[in-house]
Amino acid sequence: MELASLVEPSAVRVAGKVNSKKRLFLSIGDVVQAAYGLNCDNAAEALQERENLGPTAVGRGIALPHARVAGLDRICGAFLRLESPLDFGAADRQGVDLVFALFAPPNAGADHLKALALVSRTMRDSDVCSKLRANSDPTTIHAILAAGPASKAA
Repeated sequence: MELASLVEPSAVRVAGKVNSKKRLFLSIGDVVQAAYGLNCDNAAEALQERENLGPTAVGRGIALPHARVAGLDRICGAFLRLESPLDFGAADRQGVDLVFALFAPPNAGADHLKALALVSRTMRDSDVCSKLRANSDPTTIHAILAAGPASKAA
């Protein structure tokens, strides 16, 4: 599984001021509706339901909201770089500016967890995050995500 297979270039955006998680989830819903045909409200509601279980912020300005959504035939994602950090309830109290949302069919099983692990590994790489924060062009951001972390020679 490669990150480029999870997120279409059209599902990468730079967002201006977002003042709440609800507004962010609606924005993500708009993105996945345009990119994958997913219903905007269903996507936003699924993210909110998952978020109610506990914050999906992982620290260092990164959030990985995810949900299972009926009607999908494959795992897909959306990436938003926020121009202003949003309070996301992160344990490190740092606002979130990099958001990678992941959606999976209800029967995705372990593939959903594998996709989430891949996204998590990519977003833990400080070089990748620095490049994402330094760019405002969605095409460039998609290329950075698709390239992933540089392999570390032993």
